[in-house]
Amino acid sequence: MDWLRSGLIAAIIVVMGLLVIQWTEFKASRQPEPLQEATQPLVLPEAPRVSTDTTDTASDIPSITELQGASSPPDSAQAMISGDDNRLVVVTTDVIEVTIDTLGGDIVKVALLEHRLTQETGAPPFVLLNRTGNQTYIAQSGLIGPDGTDKSESRPRFNAEYSTLKLADGQDNLRLDLHLNTEKATITKTFFFEAGEYLIDVEYQVVNRSPSAWRGHLFGQIKRDTYNPVTGNTMGPNPYLGMAVTTDEENYKKIDFDDLDDKPFKLEKSGGWLAMIQHYFVSAWIPDAETRNFYSLRKLGDKDLYVGGFTGPVLEIEPGATGRAGASFYAGPKDQHRLAEISPYLDLTIDYGWLWWVAKPLFYGLELINTLMKNWGWSIVILTVFVKLIFYPLSAASYRSMARMRNLQPEMLRLRELYGDDRQKLSQEMMGLYKKEKVNPLGGCFPMLIQMPVFIALYWVLNESVELRHAPWVLWITDLSVKDPYYVLPILNGISMYVLQTLQPAPPDPMQAKVMKFMPVAFGFFFMFFPAGLVLYWTVNSVLSIAQQWAITRKIEAGN
Repeated sequence: MDWLRSGLIAAIIVVMGLLVIQWTEFKASRQPEPLQEATQPLVLPEAPRVSTDTTDTASDIPSITELQGASSPPDSAQAMISGDDNRLVVVTTDVIEVTIDTLGGDIVKVALLEHRLTQETGAPPFVLLNRTGNQTYIAQSGLIGPDGTDKSESRPRFNAEYSTLKLADGQDNLRLDLHLNTEKATITKTFFFEAGEYLIDVEYQVVNRSPSAWRGHLFGQIKRDTYNPVTGNTMGPNPYLGMAVTTDEENYKKIDFDDLDDKPFKLEKSGGWLAMIQHYFVSAWIPDAETRNFYSLRKLGDKDLYVGGFTGPVLEIEPGATGRAGASFYAGPKDQHRLAEISPYLDLTIDYGWLWWVAKPLFYGLELINTLMKNWGWSIVILTVFVKLIFYPLSAASYRSMARMRNLQPEMLRLRELYGDDRQKLSQEMMGLYKKEKVNPLGGCFPMLIQMPVFIALYWVLNESVELRHAPWVLWITDLSVKDPYYVLPILNGISMYVLQTLQPAPPDPMQAKVMKFMPVAFGFFFMFFPAGLVLYWTVNSVLSIAQQWAITRKIEAGN
C-alpha cells in the first residue's frame, strides 16, 4: 500500500502547486495622471455582416464595408480637437461620478464613490474607467453607416446645457441630454442615471428632417490597454484581466488579450453582452435583448490597445419621422445579484472557475450568515463550522480509521522488522492485518481530499467577491481579501496542522514520514501569501479537526 500513500502525497503537492500558480507578482502600479482630452480619433467598430441570402433582407443592411477595420484613421482628427478645453461634463450620483466627453459623447472616466482605492482615511474613490496619459479605458458609443455621425476621421461635437450635474438628496434619477444638428437630422444623445445604480442607459433619438430616409447603426464599444490597476503587495492574486462575451454555445466565454493578439473574435447574436473584466470590477455593454447584434473584439494595430464592442441592426427613419436606438452600460463592482438581473449570464463574470458549483453555494451561505453577523470574518468562522458539520459523518469514519491505524503502529513495525527484505511478503502480511482489524489504510486520507474542492472553491469566493474587499475581521486583520500583514494566521495554521499530524498514524516508510512532517511547514509558508480569510477558514478547520480526532482517538483507546 506504500504506492497509494506516495500517490496521495504527490496529489497533495500537485494541489499545492496549482494553488500557488494562482499567485503571481503584481505589475508595478502607476500613478494616474489627470484626465486628458482625446488625442486619437475614433476606431470604428466593424459593420454588421451582410447576408448572402437572395432575400430582400440583405438590401436592408447598408453597405459600410469601407468602415470595417478602420484602425488607422487620418491625423486630421487630432487637429480638429486642438485647443478645446471645455468638452467634459461631470455627472455625480450617490455611487458613481461619470465624466462624459461631448466630442462623441464617450464615457471617459468612472469613479466608484462607495469603493475606495485603499482603506486609509480620506482615500480617493476607486477609478474604474479613465483616460490619462498612461491609461486608456473608456466606453464609446455612436452612430455609424451612411448617415451616421461617427466617422473614422471625425467625431460629432455635441452641445450640453450643463458642465456638471449632481443627484440631489431625495432625487431618484438624472438625465443628461447632448444635442447635435446635422444637415439631415436633429440628434439627441441621452444618458440616464438612477440613484444607487451602476447601470447607465444610453439612448439616441434621431429626428429625420431630410426628404430621404435616414440610415445608420448604433454601436457601443470598450477600449482599453493592458494596464492592471490592482495595487497592493508585490505578491498576490492575479485574477483574470480581459474580455468576455456570452454566445449561443457558451454562456460565458473569455477572450483574453493574448487571444486577440493572434486574431480578432467575431460573433453575431440576439441580445447578448460584452464585458471587460478585472479584479472585483467589471464594465459591460448590454444592447437591446430583442435586436440582432454583431460583436467584434480585436487589437488595434501595433498599439497596446484593445477594442470590444457591438454594432446593432440598421436603424431606418423615414422623412419627418423619429427613431430611437439605445443600449445599457454597466461600470461597477461584481455584484452577482445585480448582474444576473441586468442580463442572462452576466453574473458569470464573477469567475469561480470549474468549481463554481461548489463556490456559489459557499458564497450564498457566507452572505446569509453575514446578514446576521455583520462581520465577514466571523461569518467565515461560522461557515467553517457548518461545512465541518456537513462532512462530519464521512470525516468521523476517516478519523476512526486513523485512530485504529495508530493503535496498529507497534504491530506494523514488528512486521516490517520481520519481512523488511521481502516486500511482497510484507505487503501480504500488512493486508492481512488490515483485513483482520477491519482497517482501511486509506481511510485517513479522505478528510483532506474531501476538503480540497471546498478549499479551492473558497479561495475563488474570497478572491472574486468584492464584498470581502477591504472587509475587516478583528484587531490586525483589516482586510480579509489580502494576506495577514503579521503572518499570525499562517503561523497558527502551521501549528494546528502539526498538532493534527501528531494525532494521526505516522507512515511506515521513513521518507514518507519526513515528507508528511514537512507538510505543515510548506503549507504555513504558502499561506503567508494567501488571503487572510482563506487562512482563517483553514485554521479554524484544522482546530475543529484536532478536537474531533482527539475525541475519537480517546474513545477508541478506551475500548468504546
